Order: sequence, then structure tokens, then C-alpha cells
Amino acid sequence: MPKIKANGISINYEQQGAGEPLVLIPYLAADNACYAFQVADYAKHFTCISLDPRGAGETDKPDGSYSIELLADDVAAFMHGIGIERAHVSGVSLGAATGLWLAGKYPQRVKSLSLHSAWPKSDPFLKVVVEGWRSIAKALDSVQEMIIQGIFPYCFTPELYAAKPDYIEQLAAFVRSRPKQPLDAFMRQSGAVIAHDAASQLPRIKAPTQITFGRHDIVTSLRFADALKNGIAGSEFFIFEGCAHAALYENVAEFNAKTLSFLRQHAG
Repeated sequence: MPKIKANGISINYEQQGAGEPLVLIPYLAADNACYAFQVADYAKHFTCISLDPRGAGETDKPDGSYSIELLADDVAAFMHGIGIERAHVSGVSLGAATGLWLAGKYPQRVKSLSLHSAWPKSDPFLKVVVEGWRSIAKALDSVQEMIIQGIFPYCFTPELYAAKPDYIEQLAAFVRSRPKQPLDAFMRQSGAVIAHDAASQLPRIKAPTQITFGRHDIVTSLRFADALKNGIAGSEFFIFEGCAHAALYENVAEFNAKTLSFLRQHAG
């Protein structure tokens, strides 16, 4: 996979498909492959550019504190570096938080914005949840096993665990197959999540925006919906019924259909 130097770090990315550029930003602890179930559909209509964010995958993991604003600065510099002035931008969770900062701080770079399981500002409950993940990661000395044991139960409903245990195991095997995130890099990324506050950026977002939540999400629940809907003028809103934090895996067909419909509506 290609790499490019941007904002002082080497950023790894994958590109496939044809059409207008679509930048896909991963969630916490994930690399570009996290959108494997989406790219096959998206690439039929867009040039999909999936990157590894600072601290994950094959992208550099420098010391120092991270912020979501810094991750957005990385994406803006990355886009400039590969010659993309403007793109559709999509992110889940940490990726969506990064999208908020990108669209607010660099509005000229974002043609449309897709925010899945997003939140404008970390509240006490979210901070406690993420601190718990940090404790698990340190106790297990493994970010991958922490994801499977600590984060998965927030990503998927109890019904999915009961109905499709083999699918959960396949997703766990997928996590274990990806490049291991060092514990210190996870601590820096998760620290950025805990400190996240993009409330000031919401009124600056001018791109057409789709906001989605899983009905049964606990981490970024519907408690954040009004702030996002009211803060981003003209935004569209959708709830994935029967899903928790990771609708992109829990209901792949509906997630892809709904998100691709929005993207195609704003292409051209």
C-alpha cells in the first residue's frame, strides 16, 4: 500500500474504485481495512481512499499527545499531499469525530460529510467507558484483545451475539489479523477521544451532512442526536434499528444502501 508524508508523519492508505474521491476515516484503534465491507460497494461509484490515522495501522505513531483536531489536520494535509482538493468524507466513531473537525476547520475540502456514531463533545459517561477500555488494554497488554473483550460488547447487540456467534468470531479473527496497535499509541488515540470537543465546529460545517446512529448504541447514543442535528444546518438524520455502535457490521446491507444513497445524491 502507498504511503505519503503529510503533517510531519508518514501516512499509509489504500485506494480503489473510480469516480469522485471518498475519504474514509477509521474508528479508534482501527486501520484502513475496517471499511472492507463498505469499499466493495462504494468503489463502484467513488474512488475510495481509506487511510490509517496517526497511531494506527502502518501510519507513524509519534510520541506526544494526540487530539481529534490534530487527526483532522493530518487528513487535510494528506488530501493536499495526494492532490485531492475536495472529497466526500465519511467516518465512524473516532473517524466521525475527525470528520467534524475536518469539515469545520477545512470546509473547502469537504464536499459531503457522513457521520456515523458521532458525538460533538465527550461527556462523563463516554469518558468512563473509554477509561475502562484503557484499563483493559493495560491489564491484557494487548489492544487487539481489549477490542474483542472490551469494545465489541458496545459495538454489537446481545441479539447478534446470540444469533450469529460464528460471525462475531470472524470479526474477532479479522481484528487479530490486522497490524497490532502498540499500547502507547492506543493510549494517545483514546486520550484524544476522552478530550474530544468539537462543539465550536458544528456551526462552521457547510457541507451536506448525513448523521446516523444505532438505536441500541450506548457509547454514542441518541443523547447526542439533537446537538448534532441542531448544530449542523440542513443535516439529514437516520437511525439503524436493531444495531448498536457498529451498524456497518451489524447490518451491512442496510448500512451500505443508506450511506451510498446519500453519497450518490451529493456526487456530481
